[in-house]
Amino acid sequence: MAFLLALRGPKLGAMHNQDNAPSRAADIELSGSIWFRSGQQNWGSQKRMALLTAISEEGSISAAARKIGLSYKAAWDAVDTMNNLAGEPLVLRSTGGQRGGGAHLTQRAQELLQLYQLLSKEHERFMARLAAASGSSPQNLEFIQNMMVQTSVRNKLPGTVARLKHGAVNDEVVLDLEGGIEIVASITSESVQNLGLQPGKRALAFIKASSVMVGLPGKGLKLSARNQLRGRICRIVEGAVNAEACIELPGGQIVAAILSMESLASMNLREQQEAYAIFKASSVMVGVLD
Repeated sequence: MAFLLALRGPKLGAMHNQDNAPSRAADIELSGSIWFRSGQQNWGSQKRMALLTAISEEGSISAAARKIGLSYKAAWDAVDTMNNLAGEPLVLRSTGGQRGGGAHLTQRAQELLQLYQLLSKEHERFMARLAAASGSSPQNLEFIQNMMVQTSVRNKLPGTVARLKHGAVNDEVVLDLEGGIEIVASITSESVQNLGLQPGKRALAFIKASSVMVGLPGKGLKLSARNQLRGRICRIVEGAVNAEACIELPGGQIVAAILSMESLASMNLREQQEAYAIFKASSVMVGVLD
């Protein structure tokens, strides 16, 4: 068993006023959660404990999934993971009967829920004392929060969900960054639901450097890529085969792009030169911190 110290950011609508203009960010608050671990695998998180509670109350996987805002598939994936990593079944499925079958918790799962609820109460008291003792500024807390995310993706840009456009399979998510910059991501509707994305929610955009193309301003530049961010090349790092060109956006964000040495030479790229960071909406991954 372990617990996670998290830094939670603004809630729904906290970053925008009625005119959709940026306003002062809501204060960052300390929060935390408890999870159960088996070896190196975390199998019992706050969300999964909520799923177990809902299954106990509803007697059905589908009803429990609806209650806590999960898709049916995501709920079953979570149940399978918990059953496998706990070393014994926590949820059993029944068929037939007057209600047409359902699901119920095993004795082990009920014991785990009781323990989790007891520890959560103690954990809430601990977090309250920790928050009272914290004198850090909200800006520093949010910066630490973003640094906690570890990933191999080169470009990690924090922003706020500005708009959502729902489609049959994929949804379009527009993230508002500092400096009036917008990034468009195309992700599945199921991912939008599972991440709880909605206008005003803080999120991170992840873009691989290999997915970023570099373009130069000029007449006749027409591309189908949704994201064409204008900035200035602030750094070029040359290698044996490839080079990394870093483009600084008006808001101060840095977007790194990987290109061949031949492309670097043919485009005559140099530092302080104006350039575009270009990437497809499908190349943007979206993550949340809470």
